Amino acid sequence: MSLRAVITGLGIISPLGVTKDKFWEALVRGKSGVRPISRFDASGFKTRIAAEVLDFDPEAYMDKKEARRMDRCTQFAVAAARLALEDAGLAPGQADPDRVGVVLGCGIGGIETFEEQVGILKTRGPDRVSPFFVPMMISNMAAGYIAIIHKFYGPNSTVVTACASSNHAIGEALRLIQRDEADVVLSGGSEAAIVPSAIAGFCSMKAMSTRNEEPERACRPFDATRDGFVIGEGAVILVLEKLEHALARGARIYAEVAGYGQSCDAYHITAPDPDGSGAAKAMARALKDAGLKPEEVSYINAHGTSTPLNDKVETMAIKKVFGEFAHRIPVSSTKSMTGHLLGAAGGIEAAASVLSIVHGVVPPTINYEHPDPECDLDYVPNKARTVRVDVALSNGLGFGGHNATLVFKRYVK
Repeated sequence: MSLRAVITGLGIISPLGVTKDKFWEALVRGKSGVRPISRFDASGFKTRIAAEVLDFDPEAYMDKKEARRMDRCTQFAVAAARLALEDAGLAPGQADPDRVGVVLGCGIGGIETFEEQVGILKTRGPDRVSPFFVPMMISNMAAGYIAIIHKFYGPNSTVVTACASSNHAIGEALRLIQRDEADVVLSGGSEAAIVPSAIAGFCSMKAMSTRNEEPERACRPFDATRDGFVIGEGAVILVLEKLEHALARGARIYAEVAGYGQSCDAYHITAPDPDGSGAAKAMARALKDAGLKPEEVSYINAHGTSTPLNDKVETMAIKKVFGEFAHRIPVSSTKSMTGHLLGAAGGIEAAASVLSIVHGVVPPTINYEHPDPECDLDYVPNKARTVRVDVALSNGLGFGGHNATLVFKRYVK
């Protein structure tokens, strides 16, 4: 029998607030983190809204000089890791550093640095490009920095599978513990892509909402009037720990990471397989891995992007796996409040799923006002719901056809 992995710490840097408590309180209230873009002048863009992290000061978590050598994406991850370790009560010396790993998800990486330095190259020439350009830009640097700062010598990697990145990362962290390759793994994801080039690219794809005059109402997963996703930013780090290790140090346990399943649509570079079979396979495989039946699931945190195709196809996929029971499971998209954190989406949604187990509350899908006949499940519209959550399932579906599903369950000795 494989070893069990539990979650003992949560570190959250989000558009709904910094820290776990601020994030959860806003989520349960149904508060939107979407606002007009403030990080640059977006007046010439078709989409001028995003879910930005507003109350983040990197110097609260790291040295000023150190922060200047990190992209915003890495700053978020380093800060979230500090919060997660504090939340887990995991002080230096409480774990063998050779058996502490870091596995993060990141879809794009240091795109702000990339954009800035390419601008310098074009206007001021190659000699003015920063020597830190490459290490600030590359997607794996967040995981590397966390290990360098805390002297973690265990397995260390970064998963890049677009919007499924963090789901895959947490799943791979689970496997490291199950294979007894680590006692503790920091996992989750980070993203900071609210920059002109990324916004322009998504606008050209016609993938984002243009409901600019009412930003808080723009992200409306499963609603018939949905018109695209809203980009977000932030980082979430979960401390996964081998059960025996957590018990030996008297750690508080939030929940157990019970299962992980993945698949590929092998269909299109951006569009999901229209019959939902890829997402359905990931969910079915995750449940099988967890040794659970579909009717044992209490809550589904959907990928729920607020795009016409995703929401319809994900609904179909849930029906394929859960059959008639699909209509009795609360399904919500917390992206309606956080926006879409791209490669970090799976991390923030894992945190929401775990906290739903802890608090017995399912967060809502806000802005759900116009039922779509092709999206006919219980999306927990507009208000959080008190529900005993014993098993939560969280989906991540990414460009390239990447699908990854995680299963969390209430910890039982």
